[in-house]
Amino acid sequence: MTKTKAARRPPIHMIDSEADILADLATSAATRLPQVSQLLLEELGRATIHKADRIPADIVTMHSVVQFTDAASGKEHRYQLVYPKDADIAEGRISILTPVGAGLIGLRAGQSILWPDRDGHERLLTIATVSREPLPA
Repeated sequence: MTKTKAARRPPIHMIDSEADILADLATSAATRLPQVSQLLLEELGRATIHKADRIPADIVTMHSVVQFTDAASGKEHRYQLVYPKDADIAEGRISILTPVGAGLIGLRAGQSILWPDRDGHERLLTIATVSREPLPA
């Protein structure tokens, strides 16, 4: 496997109960958000699934706080990954049903992924840290 291919789709891990919820969410959003729905379903299909108590702490799961760098802009971002009803970008909570949210799920600290943005441009996202601590209110 080439380095570019590894960055494009590195190995990912998900919690079994979250994977079930995310599959339902992606399927129900297929008409409204076809690109994100397809990307999320593809990620679910290739993920290694674990019980919640067996998932490593450095894996991005739902409600994780993830700090990552977008190589295109050079900016560091810090967001909590949440379900759509809890999303509020101004409060640092990003929906799983956004291109970035779907790209972050299942990654581990130190991994990078080439991932399309809303306009279809590929961006290299690199995970710096993952925390299960909620962002301050």
